[in-house]
Amino acid sequence: MLPGVCEPLLIAEDSDEDFVTLQRLMQRMQVSNPIYRCPDGDSVLDFLHRVGDYQDPGIAPRPSVILLDLNLPGTDGRDVLEQLKQDQCFKEIPIVVFTTSSNPKDIEFCYRKGANGYLVKPVSSQDLQKTVQAFVEYWLEANTPPT
Repeated sequence: MLPGVCEPLLIAEDSDEDFVTLQRLMQRMQVSNPIYRCPDGDSVLDFLHRVGDYQDPGIAPRPSVILLDLNLPGTDGRDVLEQLKQDQCFKEIPIVVFTTSSNPKDIEFCYRKGANGYLVKPVSSQDLQKTVQAFVEYWLEANTPPT
């Protein structure tokens, strides 16, 4: 990654409220990466495959990391994770699961299917800020994504 080049972040989140909260936190943290949102699993797949409303690379650039909610309408996050990690074109894109589920079965499933990280959405706003800060510092600032 070149200095000063901000790689796109794709957030798969069906909750408008959760997405707005994430956006606000990232704005406060001065995240300059372009942020794209898909509200369901099917639109994540369409975004990455550039089909339907996402045919233009300007509308759907390749993300450097995907923040993926598990409980999405339509194709859920588990299926999205599994499909992307089996696809030669997308398997190297880091996927960090960001969900309310702390169920050990979900955590084990996600790592077994290739998740690069698993974050449980905290209930308190202070804990949420700490979790998002940790995500931003590692995945958007410190980590070097594949090209």
